[in-house]
Amino acid sequence: MASVDIVIPNYNYGRYLEACVKSALAQDGAVVRVLVVDNASTDDSVAIARRLAAADPRVELLLRPENLGPHASFNAGIDWARADYFLLLFADDVLVPGALRRAIATMEKDRSLAFCYGQAVAIRDDAPLPEIRVQPLFPPMELMSGRAFIERFCDLGVFQIPGPSILVRTSVQQRTGHYRTSLPHSDDYEVWLRLAMHGSVAALDCVQAGIRTHAANRSTDLWTHQSLHVLHTAAAAESFFHHEGRWLDGAEALRKRARRGIAQRAYWSAVSHALQGNAEALRLLRIAFQLSPFTALVPPLGYLLRRRDMMPRVRSLLARALR
Repeated sequence: MASVDIVIPNYNYGRYLEACVKSALAQDGAVVRVLVVDNASTDDSVAIARRLAAADPRVELLLRPENLGPHASFNAGIDWARADYFLLLFADDVLVPGALRRAIATMEKDRSLAFCYGQAVAIRDDAPLPEIRVQPLFPPMELMSGRAFIERFCDLGVFQIPGPSILVRTSVQQRTGHYRTSLPHSDDYEVWLRLAMHGSVAALDCVQAGIRTHAANRSTDLWTHQSLHVLHTAAAAESFFHHEGRWLDGAEALRKRARRGIAQRAYWSAVSHALQGNAEALRLLRIAFQLSPFTALVPPLGYLLRRRDMMPRVRSLLARALR
């Protein structure tokens, strides 16, 4: 069987850690190793991690005496990995049954794939993973070249990818390198763009992970203040095209395309917030015009057609506004 190394960064998520680790250890169809990287938690995380490691030799621990930040945990995991595949799973999230078997079957079938990802279900606070119908071993999927994956990001200005569902070929991850500390909230976006320079990408039409939402989420502030998320996305794009992405054919045209895509996303997000009477609308409009002044003159209607999920959202917002 193929092997998978799963890195679980943790900081004060002791209440979720056991469910996360057990969801990884319960996967079939793969030889699994788990590394829990604890960043000097002040709750009962360390005691729980030690108990899990004592109960199963597949669990290894890296218990830091001081908090070095999340990037240090991600990058330590990349250096530790030696399996066929690599997966980064935050301690408050879980893998659904059969996730690794499905992802590996896809990756083994097509050796050109750098990584694959699937869909996720939401888990609220301390609730358990909701019941999920049995997923097919070979689910429908969308296969795209690495270049097409990068271009899609440039056109949409966002990734709609559940992070814990991403299975990466370890050799590709280690060739791609570490997460950049200069990107505190969009480091994953930039890594995904870099990974796509090394192979094609598969999007699986099946549920692969459960993502927990709660008050202590790392990304809570970003989703509460959409303008921050847009700014961090723009920073990821600039970093990518300043570093590895500059070697792509037509890199400068792609960089401008990304700025335009992010601006158009900000524009329509501003419209959405305005319909809800949210002051965030003005901040988003300002960002849109700074990134692409042309959006001040012509509303980017073409963006709505490129976003598959946009029209239902627009209809819902208009209906709410009319009410």
